[in-house]
Amino acid sequence: MQSGLDELAERGFIQQCSDLNALTRIMADRPVTFYVGFDPTGESLHAGHLVPVFAMAHLARAGHKPIALIGSGTARIGDPSGKTEIRKMLTVKQIQHNAGKIRRQIEHFLERQGLTAEIVDNADWLADLNYIEFLRDIGRHFSVNRMLSFETYRQRLETGLTFIEFNYQLLQSYDYLVLHRERDCRLQVGGDDQWGNIVAGIDLIRRVTGNECYALTFPLVTRADGKKMGKTEQGAVYLDRAVYSPYSFYQYFRNVPDADVERFLGLYTFLPVAEVRRLGRLTDAEINEAKEVLAFELTKAVHGESEAQRAREAAWKAFGGSAEGGTEAIPTLTVPKSELEQGIGVLDLFSRTELCSSRSEARRLVSQGGASINDIKIESPDTLIDASWMLEEVLMLRAGKKRYFRIQVSQ
Repeated sequence: MQSGLDELAERGFIQQCSDLNALTRIMADRPVTFYVGFDPTGESLHAGHLVPVFAMAHLARAGHKPIALIGSGTARIGDPSGKTEIRKMLTVKQIQHNAGKIRRQIEHFLERQGLTAEIVDNADWLADLNYIEFLRDIGRHFSVNRMLSFETYRQRLETGLTFIEFNYQLLQSYDYLVLHRERDCRLQVGGDDQWGNIVAGIDLIRRVTGNECYALTFPLVTRADGKKMGKTEQGAVYLDRAVYSPYSFYQYFRNVPDADVERFLGLYTFLPVAEVRRLGRLTDAEINEAKEVLAFELTKAVHGESEAQRAREAAWKAFGGSAEGGTEAIPTLTVPKSELEQGIGVLDLFSRTELCSSRSEARRLVSQGGASINDIKIESPDTLIDASWMLEEVLMLRAGKKRYFRIQVSQ
């Protein structure tokens, strides 16, 4: 069978592996059970989670057995990896709510690719642990000196590391041990900021069982323009369509820097590698073809083909200069006509949409000359928008050249 690792390497997924040669031999010989974890610290996965999600799908396609672990237990503590300060503590009810939504997102993504994964929740074995017994049985295998050698803890020591966060690595390592014992899991995959936690799990399994398991991490993706992957001025690029519309999701990836296109096609689509390379070689105006393919294929994988088609068609019509129809996929807010007749301040109107997260951000947009309504540039932050601005019961708001939001006026 295929190991699946060659595919990942060609597509740019592999950052570190505890023993790539040994793991390749094992995965080429038989199906291997592997897992990737997602802590439900928010209601939705975001674009930054897509690398491990796509990697999980590629390995499943190669015949291996994926486990998606929802970290309702570890989320009660919070992973210090990649953070400069302690995470906000959530209630158990909030965590359970988030876990249910993230579970459905993972299931839907895999279903669209014709795949399935076993989904487990580590609260099932962490929530009722006896702390004294856990320290005696598990904690004794951990060296504080070794833990402090990992980059995550070294960085946090400069800003302050709490004792509760210091326990996170023990719990994640214990997750790996439980899945190894109960499901013969031999591989954990994740972002490269998880390297220390995963390697600690390997060491724990070796000490407790004598068995060899493996770690594989993926690069933490940043954009060529220096922006963090999946981050915008309005916040994260979420997979939840109720928070971040399929149209906005499409537009985000349609507008990535030219230098990122080939890399993102490899990481965020299922296109054959040869096609990724062909599209990546396009230059000048032709690179827009590759960007449209990237945006369409990724939106299809996350939201389904019909939503991807609607987003693409809406983008074509919006950018063709029409604000009068064919724009149903553009995110929309309905405003009563009576309210519009009284007048709505332009800053209030823009801050109600995905275009601006606050009045201050809307003020900056207007002052920089980037705000328009129905192709009329807004010159003043004090502008009052009333019914005279309507075009066939619609206000088409635009931020910059490429971001649109539709205001539908109701009777």
